[in-house]
Amino acid sequence: MKTTDISIIVTTRNEENHIASCIQSIKNQRYSQEKIEIIIVDNNSTDTTIEIAQRYTDKIYIYGPERSAQRNFGVEKSAGKYILYLDADMSLSESVIQECFDMCENEGYTALYIPEKIIGEGFWIAARNFERSFYNATCIDCVRFIRRETFLDIGGFDTALTGPEDWDLNRRVNQIGTTGIIGSPLYHNEGAFNIANYLRKKRYYTHSFRSYIEKWGKDDPIVKKQLGLWYRYFGVFIENGKWRRLIKYPVLTNGMYFLRFMVGIQYLRRLQHEKSTWKSF
Repeated sequence: MKTTDISIIVTTRNEENHIASCIQSIKNQRYSQEKIEIIIVDNNSTDTTIEIAQRYTDKIYIYGPERSAQRNFGVEKSAGKYILYLDADMSLSESVIQECFDMCENEGYTALYIPEKIIGEGFWIAARNFERSFYNATCIDCVRFIRRETFLDIGGFDTALTGPEDWDLNRRVNQIGTTGIIGSPLYHNEGAFNIANYLRKKRYYTHSFRSYIEKWGKDDPIVKKQLGLWYRYFGVFIENGKWRRLIKYPVLTNGMYFLRFMVGIQYLRRLQHEKSTWKSF
């Protein structure tokens, strides 16, 4: 009887331009394909996403309404000892799964962060990638490779949150287990950068901030880091000697801070409109 080591859950909605690359990167892993299962959880796509996915796997489900519920559903349908969740516009470098499996099995980690690289076209994508590189394995990041048993024990993603649900899961995993980070990256394809779309997406993800703050408390030190001015604009970029990179790449630093400033304006407008607790940070 074949056993499944890794269940990879890919959430989709109208991802016909990305899903093939995502799944092919799984097929290209330096790990036995017989011990990997690919589970697609689609949120009622109206394009050819499902038809493309069917070329690679027969484990395709329709479920919604948001990615948290999709991921939880995918884990329920999974059989692996470990789970890895991906968005359809992500792809894996060839050693990710092998490295994750080996670290968890040999070193006893409960869950692992995977370094994320932003890819696409133009200067602003380079600035986005530069920014993202500072977040790996911080409280701004989230583990992606997790023991299935642990995921189920903590109840999976909180479906009441959309945006900070990753932070919330990460916190609950860290409360009961040990986490680490691998060296091999995954790639997040953001394509051609459009600042209006970028800010719209960021604004959408602020909708659950109030609920997240209420869940953990406005005086919680991690909440203060994640949503506070100091850490998000300075601390995360200078801690552990990372400030040297700001000096080494001044053009990318300026581009990154311009985007951070624009996102900050979005957050402030949203939180002011809702009469939130932003001022306490």
